[in-house]
Amino acid sequence: MKYLIKDTTREEREAIVRKGLFCDANECENCSACGLYGAGDMLELYRPYIDGKKELSEISAGFKGGTVK
Repeated sequence: MKYLIKDTTREEREAIVRKGLFCDANECENCSACGLYGAGDMLELYRPYIDGKKELSEISAGFKGGTVK
């Protein structure tokens, strides 16, 4: 499967993130696991990728330093 912004649509990128987070769009209100761990909405963390502004690798690189940029 292709993950680069140039190879995907916005809808595909959102589906990729949801699948990677094991997040079902129809179940968030029933799960709320992200909130339980103090993370808030995990989709917001990946919003730059979904919106086509940053690649997944760029977002992941922010984790290595202990902070997300």
